[in-house]
Amino acid sequence: MEFNEEKKEIYFTKVYDNIEKFGYHTTAVMEEKGFTPFAYSTGIYENFKIPEIFISGLGPNLSGEIIKNYAEKYKFKNVPTNEKVDDLIDTFLVYFINVDNSDLNEEILTTIKFYENRDFKYLQLIFPDLNGFFPNEPNYDYDQKIKGDFKL
Repeated sequence: MEFNEEKKEIYFTKVYDNIEKFGYHTTAVMEEKGFTPFAYSTGIYENFKIPEIFISGLGPNLSGEIIKNYAEKYKFKNVPTNEKVDDLIDTFLVYFINVDNSDLNEEILTTIKFYENRDFKYLQLIFPDLNGFFPNEPNYDYDQKIKGDFKL
């Protein structure tokens, strides 16, 4: 039991250090058989006054790059929602959709602990499949869990 508490303490020390140094921390949960990977930010809402971001279905390196680009591009600005964004990452268009925090409760544990009883908001980044199709388009084929309300 002590070992788990020690690991948690080490982890959260790293989280708080990253938030202090960079303004946010990225948590990535790796893919396993039958499990879609995801990543999310913690600290962006407090430090950059834009919603935190949740990404489902991409690996940790690409998700980390996207979260970094998102924070740098939109900090202290309005984030466009429900429209295609073509300048966040070189390789594909993305959408940002609103998502209720309660729909992410099982995923965003680090953020919940960080904010405790303070307010925070999330957007989900939606991306196309390898053929450029978005969810809700015919022929879309990718494992991406949509948590918010997505309409093209």
